[in-house]
Amino acid sequence: MIQNGPFCRANSVLSRIGCTLVAQESLYVGRTLQQIHRLIIGKKMRKIWPFAFNFLLFAGIASVSPFLVLYYQGQGFTGPQIGLLTGIAPLITLFSVPLWTGLADATRQHRLIMSLAILVGAITVFLFPLLNAFAPVLLMAILLYTFLAPVTPFADSATMFMLADEKEMYGRIRLGGTIGFGLAASISGVLVQNYGLKLAFWACAALMLLAFIVSQKFVYGQLKADDPTGGSVRSLLANPRWLLFLTVALAGGSALAVTSNYFFPYMKELGANESTMGLALTVGTIAEIPVLFFGNRLIKRLKPYGLLTLTMVVTAIRCLLFAASRTPSLVLFIQLLNGLTSPAMWVAGVSYADENAPAGMSTTAQGLFGTMVLGFGNAVGGFIGGLLLESMGGRGLYLVFGVVVLAIMAMVTLIQRRLPAEQKTSPDAVMH
Repeated sequence: MIQNGPFCRANSVLSRIGCTLVAQESLYVGRTLQQIHRLIIGKKMRKIWPFAFNFLLFAGIASVSPFLVLYYQGQGFTGPQIGLLTGIAPLITLFSVPLWTGLADATRQHRLIMSLAILVGAITVFLFPLLNAFAPVLLMAILLYTFLAPVTPFADSATMFMLADEKEMYGRIRLGGTIGFGLAASISGVLVQNYGLKLAFWACAALMLLAFIVSQKFVYGQLKADDPTGGSVRSLLANPRWLLFLTVALAGGSALAVTSNYFFPYMKELGANESTMGLALTVGTIAEIPVLFFGNRLIKRLKPYGLLTLTMVVTAIRCLLFAASRTPSLVLFIQLLNGLTSPAMWVAGVSYADENAPAGMSTTAQGLFGTMVLGFGNAVGGFIGGLLLESMGGRGLYLVFGVVVLAIMAMVTLIQRRLPAEQKTSPDAVMH
């Protein structure tokens, strides 16, 4: 048989070229698919890490916070000593949160400072049950609140940056905290009953260490070389729209304090037993879930400031309904409004602070919001609420706060309408 050598060699060369092209194309497609897969996984993890952090952090808080007063009583501390230990947290928040968040924004060392805060907090909680004298416990409490207070603003700032163009999904991230708190609160009671109070503190420390590990996955926004700096805390406080926003946050924090701290004494006045009180808290917690899950739709529809306004109005209505209620059964139905009060307020406030923070001041902005709610607001609500509870009772307390919150919102709305419209190029966006 005669063979055509040149043609065979040509076909062989073409075949090799074809195989090479196919291999290169397959390699290109494979790499592209890998990049797409990594992008999808990376996008999902940018939500999973903050969700997991909120779950662990709030689970740790729920493990020990309900038992702090019992621990103080078990050490034989007096009433004024217990009052100082429980009331010192919001006062420390007033200076510790602006200090740490401002330092982080100025030095761009967010991960380092947050890591330090969590680790010191975990060590402090671990040592807490080993102390039995008032002075060391007070010193440890000051250290604990000084370092733990800014953790939430740090986490919120990182979360909003990691969500990128899906910032309205913050509510679902925050839902991790609600789930973690609910589960841990249920489990910790059983553990403490069987193994003692020390386990509550050590469980909290362990959960905080896990939260520290997860926090290493956080990504914080960084200024580019050509980005304008946003100024300082003083420039934020000089902005009338920021002052109005912080005024609303103060009112919300005060209302949160009275609905948290004096809810059980109020229900006791109505004749509720411990089981009914626990059921009321459960109803309120369950009511948070749909609001946080669908918070993205509320943010898109109402915008952050619109949602914040709605939550404040609902908060006032809830207080007035508490004042009008005469039976514990009715209170259980009113608790269904809980999701549209403090949880939705926090989602709206975090979103507004992030949206309107000047360049390079996202963490500072979150810190100011947190300070007004958990610092000033908590202190004002706790102090005035205690006086009103003693002089007017629970129903009178909620009547006063319901009216005051409505009056503050009316005043803020009137002032806001008189302010000149801001330019869209301004770093501080107009309230929507």
